[in-house]
Amino acid sequence: MQAIKKDLEYKRLQAVQMPFEEIETPGTYYSNWSGHLIRVPEDGLKAGRSPVIDILGKSAMIVTKLSDDPFMTLTKARIVAADLDLEVNF
Repeated sequence: MQAIKKDLEYKRLQAVQMPFEEIETPGTYYSNWSGHLIRVPEDGLKAGRSPVIDILGKSAMIVTKLSDDPFMTLTKARIVAADLDLEVNF
């Protein structure tokens, strides 16, 4: 019972969704639009750093945060995405 409760808490904490332009913390993100993996390192969020990535469209690109670790392995990212019932395209 404790393991199930811990697993559900893990999923709840990991399944934070937000528009791409609202990403403020480093981590590994999943593009809900395409299923692609997006790695956002700490340097990618610092002012004055390049390349700055700006994604524009008629609607917001929603992403789901998979981990605080931007260098999470692909295997682990696939497992976490699958656990969240997200279609993997990476």
